[in-house]
Amino acid sequence: MKNDAPASEKTSIQVIERMVSLLDVLSQHQDPVSLKELAIETGLHPSTAHRILNDLVTTRFVDRADTGYYQLGMRLLELGNIVKSRLNVREAALEFMRTLHRQTNQTINLSVRQGDEIVYIDRAYSERSGMQVVRAIGGRAPLHLTSTGKLFLSLDEPKAIRAYATRTGLAGHNKNSITDLAKLEKELAEVRVTGFARDNEELELGVRCMAAGIHDDSGKMIAGLSISAPADRLQEDWLTNLIDTAQQISAALGYRSGASS
Repeated sequence: MKNDAPASEKTSIQVIERMVSLLDVLSQHQDPVSLKELAIETGLHPSTAHRILNDLVTTRFVDRADTGYYQLGMRLLELGNIVKSRLNVREAALEFMRTLHRQTNQTINLSVRQGDEIVYIDRAYSERSGMQVVRAIGGRAPLHLTSTGKLFLSLDEPKAIRAYATRTGLAGHNKNSITDLAKLEKELAEVRVTGFARDNEELELGVRCMAAGIHDDSGKMIAGLSISAPADRLQEDWLTNLIDTAQQISAALGYRSGASS
């Protein structure tokens, strides 16, 4: 018996295919393209193309240059820059991370922010590190429970931090987790002063972390570099190595001290 996909699923896929076809045609033209030309090149009925283009304009994937004319929108550039920054930071960071791992013999994490979480995008570690938990690349964790997450939160305005607390409820993983907004705000204030952050067994019991930020050529913090170690092995003198390594990666990305974010 033939196992056909539901009609609604087929319709959704068809709409996505039509959206992509319109974006592909627009990418092939330097100047704005008329609705008539887009319909011809995609094989879509003008009314169908117009309806999809209106949705793409609303979501900023397409800009309406003039009545009946369209061009690619700025949101594509924004998303492209996000992907580019992640790829670049991994490439720039890898050798520096390996060096820091050799210096500490502990797990070195490279993480970025996605919404209310951090995502681990690369790691340098050995099986002998003694870590109870090694989170897989692509793994996620709440901002307020991680050292890198606190770095990102410290950049937010007070109103945004309160909104984060409301959305997440500052849920904790164990008795050490920060679940009180006032306590979190106090720690974030310290992070702004020192430029680094800590996780004192707040995400996983028995595991402590310290993190420093990585900045791009515009001065924006785009990632966090952290050392994770068994709680009784984390050494304070590693902090200097960590900050130096984060600065070296930032320099490799074109960051210069004093660049404005």
